Amino acid sequence: MAAGAIRGSRIGSGPMGEAERGEAAPRKAVTYFCANDHQTALNFALEAEPPESWDCPRCGLPASHDAENRPTAPKTEPYKTHLAYVKERRSEDEAQVILTEALDSLRSRRKSGEIIF
Repeated sequence: MAAGAIRGSRIGSGPMGEAERGEAAPRKAVTYFCANDHQTALNFALEAEPPESWDCPRCGLPASHDAENRPTAPKTEPYKTHLAYVKERRSEDEAQVILTEALDSLRSRRKSGEIIF
């Protein structure tokens, strides 16, 4: 391969211009605003309906057309353990009853020799 060759091109190829690709569709610019004061300008075809919200490419928060009423960041719940979910469903008294029943069952199975450990 020649040292001055550009990869991906062939001899005699010219720049890709409007004549080869055709005319570009007419466009309109739409600006989106996020809660962190970021502005994102996007181009859409005139016939296309721009979406109401767009994810900000800088921070990832939702952005909208209206600069005065910017969407708030979605609330994220902290990670919950399995025990936290169980405590939401059961009271302390219910948990104590279930634990007592499980221990009684285990002890009776051990006495009968069904479980050895």
